[in-house]
Amino acid sequence: MTTAIVVKGYPRLSETFIAQEIEALERSGLDIVIVSLRHPTDKDVHPVHRRIKAPVFYLPEYLLREPLRVWRAWQAVRKWPAYKNAKLVWLSDLRRDLTSNRIRRFGQALVLAHEMADTVERLYAHFLHTPSSVARYASILRELPWSAAAHAVDIWTTPEWELREKLEDVAWVTTCTAANRDRLQALSPDPSKVSLNYHGLDVARFETDGMIPSERKGDKATDPVVILSVGRLVPKKGYDDLLAALAKLPRTLHWRFIHVGGGPLKDRLTQQARGLGIDGNIDWLGAQSQEKVLDQYRRADLFVLTSRIAKNGDRDGLPNVLMEAQSVGLPCVSTRASAIPELIVDGETGFLVEPGDIEGIERHLAQLIGDPALRHQFGKAGQQYVRAHFDFKHCVGGIRKLFGLKDGAADTQVA
Repeated sequence: MTTAIVVKGYPRLSETFIAQEIEALERSGLDIVIVSLRHPTDKDVHPVHRRIKAPVFYLPEYLLREPLRVWRAWQAVRKWPAYKNAKLVWLSDLRRDLTSNRIRRFGQALVLAHEMADTVERLYAHFLHTPSSVARYASILRELPWSAAAHAVDIWTTPEWELREKLEDVAWVTTCTAANRDRLQALSPDPSKVSLNYHGLDVARFETDGMIPSERKGDKATDPVVILSVGRLVPKKGYDDLLAALAKLPRTLHWRFIHVGGGPLKDRLTQQARGLGIDGNIDWLGAQSQEKVLDQYRRADLFVLTSRIAKNGDRDGLPNVLMEAQSVGLPCVSTRASAIPELIVDGETGFLVEPGDIEGIERHLAQLIGDPALRHQFGKAGQQYVRAHFDFKHCVGGIRKLFGLKDGAADTQVA
């Protein structure tokens, strides 16, 4: 049985959790073809991408760029028995979502259904919005079952009518936080279709043997405390709140902020930092490979991620970067947004504040900057918590079972 895994783009540096799952399923014996709606834009890849053997099949990113390919698919598919039903479902969606995006998804589904190998016996989409739309239309055309993994933006920004109808059609849905599961089960006509499976982390990859935590306490300009954050520069990450908090830190504390990740808000945030007078304390590194990110974790003294709910409802699920940071023993300052409290125990493995609480962020940053003993205490506790509850080798077992694979059939590396 071959499974077509439909993703937004492949490979992507920001979606390591998808790559680690694909590799684990592949190692467990699942025959996979990766179907990507977009071509890659990142210049680098993670080692896990290089280890995945599955072929990648790219759909037309924009229909007008490959009109003959789309036309040939339509000419063939419109003669199939299931075409009328698929068209009716799509037109029903289009009436409620009259956008070029909706048209593009049906065109991509036509190409996928037409060009997909006959050996494919099911489709599996990562994200319940556009990838699931393509998978759903193609599954109707080819009369195949489909399933999905739901994450964050797809759950909280997709209209409820669309989520309800997809949840009715899908064979099963897995999601990565309890908050996500509860929302989807409330919308599903059959809540048993929705299961919780944390992404988890390959904790062995974040080995800390030989690492000596620093004793920096921010009292030396020549040896500042290193504050790290990893995340896309988008509204839901709350980096404008973090910059405002950093600007409020006492002038007697010496720190350096390192940011890893790209995103559309880069210019706005660098301008904000300049206006606050802290741009000299910040290094914007842009998107990095996993090896380079790991190196930054090991150089840092503490980690911060000030997530919040964006105006359009977009929000984080359970950010993998918080797991990664804790796995190397970094204390974390974050917010109570979405599922983050499922990972960080406030006052035990890190500090949590309400989203947008700039004073709270500043207070806890100052506390950790000046207290290396507390950093070590939180870091060790967080590391033990992640290893006990979020080891990928255990978390992936639920995904394997959904695919009918033997649990523990294969090991995986995530680096």
